[in-house]
Amino acid sequence: MLLAREFVAYISRQLVSKLTPGIIETPTPNVVAEKIALVVTEELEVEDRLNDEVRDLLSQYSEYMRREGVSYQDMFRRIKNTLITQRKVIRAAGRDSGDPMKLSRDKINDLSHKVVAALRKSRDFRLKRDPNDVRLELVKIITDLLQTEDKVDRAARTKIRTQKREISEGTEEWDLLHKRYYAEELKKLGIDLASR
Repeated sequence: MLLAREFVAYISRQLVSKLTPGIIETPTPNVVAEKIALVVTEELEVEDRLNDEVRDLLSQYSEYMRREGVSYQDMFRRIKNTLITQRKVIRAAGRDSGDPMKLSRDKINDLSHKVVAALRKSRDFRLKRDPNDVRLELVKIITDLLQTEDKVDRAARTKIRTQKREISEGTEEWDLLHKRYYAEELKKLGIDLASR
């Protein structure tokens, strides 16, 4: 998933915190935060499942690709783009569509629509403003949080690059260091993903 589950939970808690009591009213903010996290997680998993499907398809054609000299990355991109178009999936990865953040602007807008729709069906809260105003506020808050997350991610990557020896991205060591430095950078900003 493009965003760590802990960060999705953090975003959800922040949304509820920033929207209450001025924009939404709820006696159970934790329940609302869980519903938001569920919507966001389900939406981000759509692209994960699509990626898995593309990998399965490519494993069936590995001999053909080797024989024809087609790179795995090119074929992956072509097949994924075709499936995205056919299924009308909104691309989640911002960097794939030229956005500087992990999530594309289109995906953030799509998430805001789906979160508002899910919340309108819920009896756990009440909207105090027009649904579109709530949606626009969701977009603003999510964008701000993702910009903060991007700074944290860049700082963690910089720390890894400053190691005495080169550590290749994608290795287990790189992943462990990134996770540790990422958590450290978030704590510097007062964001503790472990706390709930």
